[in-house]
Amino acid sequence: MTFSLKRVVAIFEKDIKDLSKNMFVLTSMLMPLPLAILFGSVSKEPSIQMHYLVINMAFALVAAFVQCALIAEEKEKNTLRGLMLSPASTFEILSGKSLLSIVLTVITIVISALLTGYHPANFFIVALAIFISIFFYIALGTLLGLLTKSIMEASVITLPVMLLFGLGSFLQALTAEYPQLSFVEYLPNIQLELLATEVQNGVGITDVWSQLAVIAVWVVSACILVVVTYKKRAIDE
Repeated sequence: MTFSLKRVVAIFEKDIKDLSKNMFVLTSMLMPLPLAILFGSVSKEPSIQMHYLVINMAFALVAAFVQCALIAEEKEKNTLRGLMLSPASTFEILSGKSLLSIVLTVITIVISALLTGYHPANFFIVALAIFISIFFYIALGTLLGLLTKSIMEASVITLPVMLLFGLGSFLQALTAEYPQLSFVEYLPNIQLELLATEVQNGVGITDVWSQLAVIAVWVVSACILVVVTYKKRAIDE
C-alpha cells in the first residue's frame, strides 16, 4: 500500500475540529506560557534550568497529554476502530494523529522560548535535539492513549508523565541523597537539559552525540511499543 498524504491531512483536519471543541485540553496546553512569562519577567537572563523547565512542561502537557487525549477521544467515541478498518495504513493513521500534536508542541516551545528570552549558543544542535525529543513525547502520548478509554482516564494517566518528564530536574537534585533515583539522569528530559547546558558552554555536535544517542534510543523504544500496542489493539477490537 502506497503512502497517501491526503489521508494523513484528512485525519489532521479532523483532529483540529475535535480539539477546538475540547476546552479542557485547550486550556491544559496553554499552561507552559504563564510560567514562561513569569521566568522572562523575573530574570533578565533565566538559567538553562528555567528555560528547560518550561520546555519540558510543554513536552509533557502538549506533546504527551494532547496526543494522549486525541487518541483517547477516538476510543471514547468508538471511532478509532473505524480508522483501523479504513484503507489507511498504520503509518498513515499514526502520522495523521500525531501531526496536530507536533505542530502545537513546536508553536508552544517557540513562543515559550521567545517569552523567556532563550537564545541557544548553537541553534542547530538545540533545535535538532528538541525535534528528536518531540517524537518521544508524541510516541509516549500515543501509547498512553491506546491504553486508556476516555479523556478523563487520559488526564489521570498522564500525571506521572508530567511529574517525571516535566519536573524530572527536581528529582535529579535528590540523586546524591537517594542513589536509587540515579536512573533519572538518563531520562530524555534530563539529557536534553544537559545537552543544552553543554551547548551553551560552547561545545560542538561531536561533544553532545551521547546525549542525542540516549534521546534517540528513547524515541525508538517508544515507537516500537506504540506499533506493538496499536496492532494488538487492532486485533483485540
